Amino acid sequence: MAELYKKYGYTPDEEAVSRHLALIAQELEKVVSPTVLRECFSLMDLTTLSPKDTPSSVGKLVGKVNSFAKDYPDWPLPASVCVYPNFASLIASKRSDPALHVTCVAGCFPASQSFLEVKLHEIEMAVRAGADEIDIVLALNAFLDGDYETAGEEIRLSRERIDAVAKELGRKVVLKVILETGILMTAEKIADASFLAMENGADFIKTSTGKIEVNATPRAAWIMCECIRLFSERTGKKVGFKAAGGISSAMDAVSYYSIVSTLLGKEWLTKERFRFGVSRLANQLLSACEQKTVTYF
Repeated sequence: MAELYKKYGYTPDEEAVSRHLALIAQELEKVVSPTVLRECFSLMDLTTLSPKDTPSSVGKLVGKVNSFAKDYPDWPLPASVCVYPNFASLIASKRSDPALHVTCVAGCFPASQSFLEVKLHEIEMAVRAGADEIDIVLALNAFLDGDYETAGEEIRLSRERIDAVAKELGRKVVLKVILETGILMTAEKIADASFLAMENGADFIKTSTGKIEVNATPRAAWIMCECIRLFSERTGKKVGFKAAGGISSAMDAVSYYSIVSTLLGKEWLTKERFRFGVSRLANQLLSACEQKTVTYF
């Protein structure tokens, strides 16, 4: 097992990470503003991944997004609605603005524990059903055993399948790779997973599924963004970052916004390179900006 973080000159320094995050936390009140809150809203993958999801409930969510522009004309739309693959065609058919992307978790989310052929077939079906973006989970069964070759190959083959089907359909489809950083724990493992995903074709690297005990953390975000910066410097490819799992307050969002801004700069503060995976954040951002309790979504 080669240690990828060494290849890119990454030196994990937990004390330095803690110092940087403490400084960011101290400055959040100076960063937050109506403009930043609206920007964070535009970066959301508005997510529903519940066993209780139904065509009616998902359709209702899309309907709310469709009416949002009329009810809040000064606000942007969220970047996408994120669902299980069986709901992709419903969103694609009901959205009133194609700028609202269809994001699907696929590849046997959230555990990624199945046959590779099954994962690839589900990914293909999701794209054919209308997904603009696919979120898959790193094959931790291989990665945690030190088998980076197998874990990387799954990402590469997922990328190839997505691109082949998207080309056939005359579309471009984004690939996000979920690292599940709450399981990886060490900075070295988070860095290795980040570089492995980026080397094998990820358009975004994402913190978490939101389905385990420890999901997105500022620490993991900082490490991942350091890796994105180093990968960009080495290869010229600008990979995006997605924070997901447990992000429920406006100040949570501003914290991740500040991390990305500090490490990667304004160039990354767009929906093409930065996302939040959220189920509860939308109302919190609306409430913080409008200075009253809003329960729109």
